[in-house]
Amino acid sequence: MRSFSLILKQFSRSVLLIAGFAFWSLSTAFAQTDAAKGEAIFKSKCTTCHKIESRLIGPALGPQLTEETDDKYLIQWIQNNQALIAAKNPKALKIYNEYNQSGMTVFADLSDADVGNILTYVRTTWKAEKDQPPGGGEKGKETKVESGPSEVVVFGLIGIIVIAFIVILVLNRVVGSLERILLKNKDLVIEDEVAVVDGAVAVDAKKEFIRKILKNKKLVFFILVAGTVSMCSWGWVSLWNTNVHQGYQPVQPIKYSHELHAGIMKIDCQYCHSGAYKSKNASIPSLNVCMNCHKVVKTESEEIHKIYDALGYDPKTQKYDSTQAKPIQWVRIHNLPDLAYFNHSQHVKVGGIKCQQCHGPVQEMKEVYQYSPLTMKWCIQCHKRTEVNGKGNAYYDSILAAHDKIKKGEKVTAAVLGGIECGKCHY
Repeated sequence: MRSFSLILKQFSRSVLLIAGFAFWSLSTAFAQTDAAKGEAIFKSKCTTCHKIESRLIGPALGPQLTEETDDKYLIQWIQNNQALIAAKNPKALKIYNEYNQSGMTVFADLSDADVGNILTYVRTTWKAEKDQPPGGGEKGKETKVESGPSEVVVFGLIGIIVIAFIVILVLNRVVGSLERILLKNKDLVIEDEVAVVDGAVAVDAKKEFIRKILKNKKLVFFILVAGTVSMCSWGWVSLWNTNVHQGYQPVQPIKYSHELHAGIMKIDCQYCHSGAYKSKNASIPSLNVCMNCHKVVKTESEEIHKIYDALGYDPKTQKYDSTQAKPIQWVRIHNLPDLAYFNHSQHVKVGGIKCQQCHGPVQEMKEVYQYSPLTMKWCIQCHKRTEVNGKGNAYYDSILAAHDKIKKGEKVTAAVLGGIECGKCHY
């Protein structure tokens, strides 16, 4: 009987180990590279020049990324291929010369994790296409990529943890019962039993139940480990994402489609956001910009009539009544804290950064949302990877001239560094 009790104890420890392993697997599964995110990034940044299965402007990425297993090199190449070429990297020079020295776009805004997601998506899709039997699918149909762990795996692991927890409780009750039987057979006093004698107060049932649970070391250990891991994970994610509004998509007073205007109609971003190349703010376009077209285009639209109402414009008489005009309450999407200074012109005009590098594929958005996290880490990563191109740029010419003066020991004033420019104080 006693040996059977020991076996049950050993078995309960094994179950506890299995539950712990399942909990660890569940945590690991959620941390896996998300191929679905890679698919979204690939479609927004790579499809102009690349296909997975065949050559376009650039090579077919499926076989290329499957053969190349050095992910560290691939991350560097995608983020800043020009730096690798300038450093005379043999692999970079080979592909550069093979494609007639045509430069690939620098994606300094992509983090290592973003590039890893792209690589996972391409390799997974290519493997699925190769493994597909001939005639087994429609030609040109996209292969669906699993977004991280499947629901079956997640719920399966959760089920294992729950079952293990129940098994531990049942086995502990069985072990306790067997020990009671052994003690009774030996005429020993059972510690857990409370003898009720005259004048004695019965032990509260709830307190007794709690005491028994606290004496169960394996159960307490399992609860503490699971609780600690869960709380640490929740705390880390909560703190890390404090004031990060990535994906924020408020409802605007007018349903303006960037997909239609910037995508289908090919209207340049700076036609509406004219401040992006000359001031700190990109600026919200005035309704007069809208009226350049919509005085004669889509005049019957309900959304366009919201513009007319805001301007006090009567489309029948084509006259404005300023007494009826009222502002449109647009909802700001991209917000930076007051302690952060960002100048659009410095990035757009001087740096030559495209709008999509920060704001994502706006030309594909029916309703604009915050594409990038806009965190300090995200900005610093971009600044570290972006190579400065000073050729023919008067801004950098003046900076280099100032450095030359410093080297010669000459006086360098704030004015030399642009300290009397209007935008330094008035923005």
